[in-house]
Amino acid sequence: MSAAGSVPQDVDSDDCLLNYSYIFSPDILKNKVAFITGGGSGIGFRIAEILMRHGCQTVIASRSLERVQASAAKLRAATGQRCLPASADVRRPETIVAAVDAALQEFGKVDILINGAAGNFLCPASGLSFNAFKTVLEIDTMGTFNTSKILYQKCLKDHGGVIVNITATLSYRGQILQVHAGSAKAAIDAMTKHLAVEWGPDNIRVNSLAPGPVSGTEGFRKLVS
Repeated sequence: MSAAGSVPQDVDSDDCLLNYSYIFSPDILKNKVAFITGGGSGIGFRIAEILMRHGCQTVIASRSLERVQASAAKLRAATGQRCLPASADVRRPETIVAAVDAALQEFGKVDILINGAAGNFLCPASGLSFNAFKTVLEIDTMGTFNTSKILYQKCLKDHGGVIVNITATLSYRGQILQVHAGSAKAAIDAMTKHLAVEWGPDNIRVNSLAPGPVSGTEGFRKLVS
């Protein structure tokens, strides 16, 4: 927020921070590797940057290879860390498998999974098509499960790790125009609890993070501005 308490000016591109103040040790994530869906823009982009500024190597995945390639170049230049761009549609497990295989070939492991891929828009329930409702659940809920299961099978079950699911506060109380996204995020919150219990013995920590509207992101432009 600005000094006057107003919402910061929106931006239509994702760029790295000009200045960064370290709260934790700059090398606290040294030798760690993170796989971030939705990492080419918005919240996912900034998560990738902060992790990289603390020594983490990253893989940023999105349906748009061109977008993540451009984002990866910015992240590498700003942080000096390695960043692999990967094309993946979280609704299609075979594309996730290909991206994870590329990540393992490049880095040899993945320690952290950030499930950030999401779809949303404003629409009243009465005007929401069956396919639109299904699509949001496929991207948010199924995408989170698909990516988590594939990474669990390919590496996390063998050496442990961390999964962070990006959800939202939409399902905490009823809200107009968001039945599709609220339902999808509620399912992710439930999934997080089940996976935390089931995969905890494999030394995998599973949590969800529910940010509110974040200025300068595609989601903010669609839902708030």
